[in-house]
Amino acid sequence: MLNETALKTYLKKKFRNVSQIKIKKLGSGVHGSGFLIEIKTKRGIKSYVVKTLMPENFGHEYPSDRAGIFLLDLDEFKNLAKHVKAIDVLSEMEGGAVKSIGGGREYYLLMEKAEGSNYFNDLNEFTGKDKLGDSDIQKIKVMASYLADIHSIKKDSKTLYWRKLRDTVGHGECLMGVFDTYPDGTLPYKEMTDIIKKSVDWVYRLKPKYKRLSQIHGDFHPGNIWFKQNAECGLRNADCGLKNPKSQIRNPKSKIDFVLLDRSRCPWGEPADDVTALAINYIFFSIKYHDTVRGAYIEGLRLFFDEYVRLSGDTDIYSVLAPFFAFRSAVVANPVFYPDVTPNQRRMIFNFVHNVLNSESFMPDKVNDLITLPKCICQRLLCL
Repeated sequence: MLNETALKTYLKKKFRNVSQIKIKKLGSGVHGSGFLIEIKTKRGIKSYVVKTLMPENFGHEYPSDRAGIFLLDLDEFKNLAKHVKAIDVLSEMEGGAVKSIGGGREYYLLMEKAEGSNYFNDLNEFTGKDKLGDSDIQKIKVMASYLADIHSIKKDSKTLYWRKLRDTVGHGECLMGVFDTYPDGTLPYKEMTDIIKKSVDWVYRLKPKYKRLSQIHGDFHPGNIWFKQNAECGLRNADCGLKNPKSQIRNPKSKIDFVLLDRSRCPWGEPADDVTALAINYIFFSIKYHDTVRGAYIEGLRLFFDEYVRLSGDTDIYSVLAPFFAFRSAVVANPVFYPDVTPNQRRMIFNFVHNVLNSESFMPDKVNDLITLPKCICQRLLCL
């Protein structure tokens, strides 16, 4: 719906000596609606059109999507011969006011500073441990508890669930986009294609599961998880700032809390996105340091899944992880991000990708079987 009152207030400020403004709906299409604006001034009548976008389908679901499309229009309409010109991009604010956000050449985000130590430090320290320490266990339990809490907040939207599946494969920051940043020769194009095709198959396999749509962080990886020591986090939700009244599990002994950075891409999606964003790191760091998954790393992987499933009740999580693991594996195997990974270690990671994509479900106890492929399959992949 167009807020005509607020729009007229904006137009009176934008144009001088306005004596009359008429707004008429021109029509609607599958993407949005158009409105004719007639502005009468002392110099005569000027006509403009205001365009809106529907907040469903076509990647328009979030206000930022629609803003991004209109900002691109503002920049580019003028650069094509014979194209109508865009005048401004308007934003309707809380309370109904309309203001301009057009004309910017770059945009910036101002946010709070995080205090603490990110979880990469813990993962690096695991290399010298045969088993988890008490603090390691508490941190994993707190993270699993947090995810179980936010994932318990559901939303009924087939469109948003399908979008998350689609974005996981095709978004510029996800699987295909990450592959595009690989230096030539890192991985054969045909193997990338094979992984992408298998992931697309998983997208359509998971589409009927849209009732799983949940609140997510969207980039729950160790660099975005900063732990604060000596912080009370005894009651899930109440002490940790969450609002889901269904969760009332107490952990009075915990003195560990964390703050999160960089929630990304979308607030709603498949819980497997958050789960794999963290879980892949227990596998990756162990391969990086030991060429196998062992010691504190495999114990951490098992504990994380055990705790998450216990608290969330989501026993189906094991059967929906595959395309999300493919994306997260492509990230950690990327020499641009992790230049110290050896070719053999990268092969282990992609062995894992192929095996997970070819499996009905993921079993943490079998992870070392998944990083090894039969010799004949490895030879075929290396020759692609």
